[in-house]
Amino acid sequence: MDLILWRHAEAEEGADDLRRPLTAKGRKQAEKMAAWLSKRLDGGAITIIASEAVRSQETAKALSKQFKIDARLNPGVLCGSYLEVSNWPREPGKTIVLVGHQPELGRAAAVILAGKEHDWELRRGGCWWLQRRVKEGQVSYLLRMAMSPDLL
Repeated sequence: MDLILWRHAEAEEGADDLRRPLTAKGRKQAEKMAAWLSKRLDGGAITIIASEAVRSQETAKALSKQFKIDARLNPGVLCGSYLEVSNWPREPGKTIVLVGHQPELGRAAAVILAGKEHDWELRRGGCWWLQRRVKEGQVSYLLRMAMSPDLL
């Protein structure tokens, strides 16, 4: 199973957190990361799930117009919600992209890779690609890549 944790790109400031759209810079960040991801996904089947926040949905749309929305990815949830939404690690052979928020994304990555919550940070518009592998009966977890739009 591959799990891509993608933090929404830069968003406008505002009082209503869920309604904040991406800035012009944020749209460029999302487009750059989506183009980079698309090349590496090789047109394979993926499931994209975004929070209810407008900025997350706009980020997801840069990769595909086909995505699901799930309130369990909204700002302020427990990081375990991210693992629950993705059904980690019980979807062998699937690629799931979760578009969400800090600090939950970083904490979910820490649980997978370090076994407990830590405040790891994904940059705005950046993503971490995690993979669960089973080889000869042995399970391992791999950080396949970590990328930020400012590096593209």
